[in-house]
Amino acid sequence: MMFEPIARKSASTEVFDQITARVLGGDLAAGESLPSERRLAEAFGVSRPAVREAIQKLAQAGLVEVRQGDATSVRDFRRHGGPELLSQLLLRDGQPDWSVVRSVLEARRMIGTQVARLAAGRANTDAATAVQDAAEALAAATDPVEQQVHALTFWERVVDAADSIAFRLIFNSLRNAYEPTMTAMAGVMVAEVGRSDLYHALAEAIAAHDEDAASGVAAALLDLGTAAVTTIIDQLQQQE
Repeated sequence: MMFEPIARKSASTEVFDQITARVLGGDLAAGESLPSERRLAEAFGVSRPAVREAIQKLAQAGLVEVRQGDATSVRDFRRHGGPELLSQLLLRDGQPDWSVVRSVLEARRMIGTQVARLAAGRANTDAATAVQDAAEALAAATDPVEQQVHALTFWERVVDAADSIAFRLIFNSLRNAYEPTMTAMAGVMVAEVGRSDLYHALAEAIAAHDEDAASGVAAALLDLGTAAVTTIIDQLQQQE
């Protein structure tokens, strides 16, 4: 068996994490059947209820399909998974998966420009002030990791100003996926999070309700991070 005994308290979470890692890593292929609950419980060294709870979570995440009276089978996560899987895909063995990082940044750029436009059209005085305050806090930060933290807070305020629950939930997924990579990404993302002038410009455009300016500044800002990551990916690929 490819599984490891569980040593931590939250057994179902550990089972979920191990199976998820093997599905995303390709060790468990789409269409492959999982062992029975009994065999999984023996392999992991946990109770069958813990395995059953983990399987339910895997089904909710779109990673497996549970059929009554039949074996639980692995699903194609690319077709059935949601953005909550990005956190596992982004970081492998403590290192960023650069192709996934780049795809997240591409999605972030497309979403960010639309969110900025909505924020400029919808922001009330309090929301605009919150965005401006977040820009000030970012400008005062000097540590690259701290700058990323403040940049995420800035975008959270922009999403709040946009007043869109759909974009808010998408932002939450992207933020949760990105946060574990901040230390590894610090040297790369400084090209973006170090541009406090652009954050101020975006905050001003939102406060002025200038939708075109907000969208344009957001695109220019987010392109900096995407370009920096793309350069790193290209360099790594040339070394292969």
